[in-house]
Parts: sequence; structure tokens; C-alpha cells
Amino acid sequence: MSDAAPPSPLVWADDGQPRSRLYGDVYFSTEDGLAESRAVFLAGCGLPQAWRGRSRFVVGELGFGTGLNILALLDLWRNTAEAGAHLHIFSLEAHPLSADEARRALAAWPELTDIARLLTDRWPGRARGFHRVDLPEVSATLDLAVMDAHQALEGWGGQADAWFLDGFSPALNPGMWDEALLALVAARSAPGARAATFTVAGAVRRGLRAAGFSVEKRPGHGRKRERLEARLPGEAVEIPRQRVAVVGAGIAGASAAHALRALGCEPLLIEAQAPGAGASGNPAALVTPRLDAGLGPLAALFAQALDRARRLYAETPDAILSQGVLQLAEGPRDLERFGKIAASDLFEAGALAVRPALAAADLLGEPVPAALDLTGALVVEPAAILAAWCGEVLRARVAVLSRGDGVWILTDAQGRTLAEAETVILATGHQALWPQPDLRPVRGQASWTQDGQTIHAAAWGGYVLPTRDGLLFGATHDRDEVTAEVRTADHDRNRATLAAALPELAARIAQAPLAGRAAVRATTADHLPLAGVAPGAEPGLFLLGGFGSRGFCAAPLLAEHVAALALGAPSPLPADLAELVDPSRFARRAARRGRSMIG
Repeated sequence: MSDAAPPSPLVWADDGQPRSRLYGDVYFSTEDGLAESRAVFLAGCGLPQAWRGRSRFVVGELGFGTGLNILALLDLWRNTAEAGAHLHIFSLEAHPLSADEARRALAAWPELTDIARLLTDRWPGRARGFHRVDLPEVSATLDLAVMDAHQALEGWGGQADAWFLDGFSPALNPGMWDEALLALVAARSAPGARAATFTVAGAVRRGLRAAGFSVEKRPGHGRKRERLEARLPGEAVEIPRQRVAVVGAGIAGASAAHALRALGCEPLLIEAQAPGAGASGNPAALVTPRLDAGLGPLAALFAQALDRARRLYAETPDAILSQGVLQLAEGPRDLERFGKIAASDLFEAGALAVRPALAAADLLGEPVPAALDLTGALVVEPAAILAAWCGEVLRARVAVLSRGDGVWILTDAQGRTLAEAETVILATGHQALWPQPDLRPVRGQASWTQDGQTIHAAAWGGYVLPTRDGLLFGATHDRDEVTAEVRTADHDRNRATLAAALPELAARIAQAPLAGRAAVRATTADHLPLAGVAPGAEPGLFLLGGFGSRGFCAAPLLAEHVAALALGAPSPLPADLAELVDPSRFARRAARRGRSMIG
């Protein structure tokens, strides 16, 4: 994408109020937007009474705007929620504001300054897709969908207990109020869900009733004579708290533990050796997306994964070693592909740029081809991330996983019970405890120097990146090998790979002694991870793995998806992207092929 941000959807009126440049409507009441939010949406949805006794509560919103409704909600939540409860918020916005615009708009309410700062300092991005914002200070999570409202609701897998229907006026923005959208609202609602809105337009009332809501007019706020409250039949069902065991403490298991804690669950993390003993133990790791010029779901998955990983690593002390990775072109077709990807709206403005050969050479210090500059990509230190995210680890090897009396029983080789849990997440790499679909081991050896040299990170058929005290490069890629000894011949292979792309650098370190490490990665037939319910298993078993060489990019987001599935919470992953990584996809494809052959 170009370095220029998209034009703002907001204009400031002469009276200082923010208005929509696209729809000509105000973002909030010129009289008192905060009081209106509290009266129309909070009171209209029966809050805070509706979340009393609840350990998890979900609020959906149509029209994020300046975030004012969400600030009012968070302020009420932090003062009235049950101890240990967690609030999930799903909102959508096709035309998002910048953080600075939101700060200016929200400055009108100094009583919300502290919570407004929490939100605006972590303001969601503006790229197309889902964006997650963590607000642990108030035990809340916000997922913002930047896209068309219908697409957002079709993709969201949550069930809201309350809805704030706050699009611009139905007369000015009818697409936010049509019958199909209100039917999606009902489909994404829990039993007994309530909805509230400022409008009493007849089309809105009819749409809500057609979707199954009972609808009542209520006295309005300020100059508005009336507002609407709506409710679905039924009563909310509280999901009981459960024990969760995570097996494996590489980046997948560490990410799962981190994601579960963010949702208020303290997992038991079990590791046979030590965190990072498998494929996550190198002194540095690349955080780069899988690039796909098709710009479909696969590209969207890795764009969202990169954005999420960047945010989480930025919050982790000492995690980031450097920022920016050059993906070197291997021919004219690569340049065409890079240009298409860089122009995509899946990435934030300035996150990708095509660099001509001279500019790429300036970064790397020797002649190289043109490159795609992934300015948002990272080099991270795995040990720092695992230390921060794993928490307490039970050192034991799980040999048998069985089911009894409604729980999973994890047993060692001597038959001793290590743990019992309602839910288990297997993050064991290629060492499967469950029949994993199409999972293959790939041995890789990386080589590194410890001579203090540094370089801008680059990737081609191989890669080179900075560590804390030198350079790491490689790596070999040997399918179906599971040995972990370091081989001199593989150091030579890595030197040759480096010399093919950066001969001057390779010559400078030709006599440098090399350290190295070999580990076995797990990959799948379609080179996409596994993240979801274990196929053919009793309830409560989930798989997280098959990341190949993209674990430090994809694991944080996909762990949040699996943690949400495990706890019955809303996932940050849209449905079409969740389908890409669903472990049952191979069985579905085989079934489709079988039907096709029969037909």
C-alpha cells in the first residue's frame, strides 16, 4: 500500500462537532453525546443489570465511529461487573477514524480521560479485516471489523447479549438498517439478547420484528422524542468455568497460554523438556507473512496474523530485535506480484513498499535485486517471548491422552495421571498425541555467528537476520527427517544459500566460527496451520500447530482463535479465515472429492 493514509471520513463542523464527510450526519449528539449513549444504549440494553451474575458478557455494536459508546460501556463495566468477569465487544466500521481524530472528538468528556487514553493508545488499525484490542485494565476485549457491515456480521462467530444499533441515520445510510442486516444481528445473538437504538423509523421496527425481536418505543433523550428497545425470546445460558491443559511450550503452546489468560482462564501448561526445546528455540526468529498476490482469504489470514503478532510482541519486554524485512525479488514476476500485494488494503498504510534495487542495496550494503520492503515485519527473540508468555510450566511428558467421566486424562509413560481437564489444547509440533491430519515433519538447521556483526533482515529462498550478538542465516529444509544433531555439511549448505543472495556478506563471515541448531518443524499438505477442534474427538480437544516456518507470525492470532473456541468466547478470526485453518478441512475435501467421483 502507498505510504499515504486513506482520506478521513470525518470533517469538523463550525461548531467543533465531528460529522461524517460521507453521510452528512453527526457522530454524536451536539447536546451531550455521552449522556445520550448512556440513556439510549446502556439503559436501553438493561445494563448493568443484564450482566449481574455473569462471568462473560458480549456486546455487539453497529457503527464504531469515535468509540464513544464503547467508552461509556467500559466505564460502566469497570464499576459494576462481577469480580473476574470478562467483557467482549464486537463493533464494525467501514470508514474508521484515526487515533488522533478520536482523541480530539473524545476530549469533550474529561471524566473519561483515563479510559479514553487506554483505547486511543491501542486504537485499531484501518486495514480491511478484524482488529483485536486488549484492555486488561478493565477486563475487556474489543474486536473491530473494518469492512462492510453485512460482511462483518457474516464473518463474526460470536453471540451477543446486547446490541448497540448506532449507524448513521436510516435515511442517510440505509444499508446499516436493512432487513438482511437485522436478520444477521438476530442470528449473532444469544437467547434473551437485547438491542437498543436512537431511531424509531418504521423500516427499523419492521426489520427487527421480522428478525424475531419484540420491539417497544421508549421515551427518547434530549430533543429526540422516542427511541427503541428490542429483545429476543429466551434466557442467557452461563458457560461454566473449566480447566484447560495446554501440551507443548513452543510458540504455539506459549501463545495458547497467553491467549487463555487474556480471557480470564489460568491454564496448566505441560512441556516434556523446556520451553522452546523444539522448533521455537533459535536465538532469533522472523515474523513475516505468507505473501499471496491473490489477495483472498489466505492473504487476509496472514495480514491479520502479522498485525496481531506485531501488537503483542510490542507489549512483550525485550521481544523485538529489529523491525523491517526485505523480501528480495527472484525475477520480474516477483516484482509484479510484490506491487499487487503492496497496493492491497489488507495491510496498514506504509506497511509494505516495493524498493528498487538501489534502495534495497542501500539497506543491505551490497548489490541486490529490487525487493518488497515489509516495514511492519519483525525479528524477535523467542526466549524473551516464551519466558513472558508461558508462565508456570509442568515438566512432564504426556504419553497417553484418554477420555473418562467427561474429562480428558493426561498420563505419562509410567501410567501416572499428570492432569485432568475438561479442555485440552495440543501444541506438540510433529509429535502428535492425536491423529493429526496430513502433518509432516521437516528438519531445519540454522547457523549463526557471534561476532557482533549486524544487518537489515532479508529473505529470499533463505534468510539472514540479526541476533543480539551476530547474524543468523539458513535454513535447511529436509522433509521427513527428525534428527536434531548439528551437521557441518548443513552449515556449508547455509553458507551457500547466503552467498547466492549476499555474496559480500558471505565472504565477510567466511572464516567466522558458526554455532547452530537443528529442530523439526511440522507442516501440512496445504502449508496452512491447524487451529481448531480435533477431528473425530470427544468434546474439548483442540489442535494448534502445523505452522512450518511461520509460527512466530501466525501462532499468536490462531492461539486466540483456539482459546476462544475452547472457552466459548468470540473468536478474533472471521469465519472464512477460520475455515482455512480448521483441522477438519482435509476430511471435508476428501468427502467432496468422493461425491464428485460418484457423481
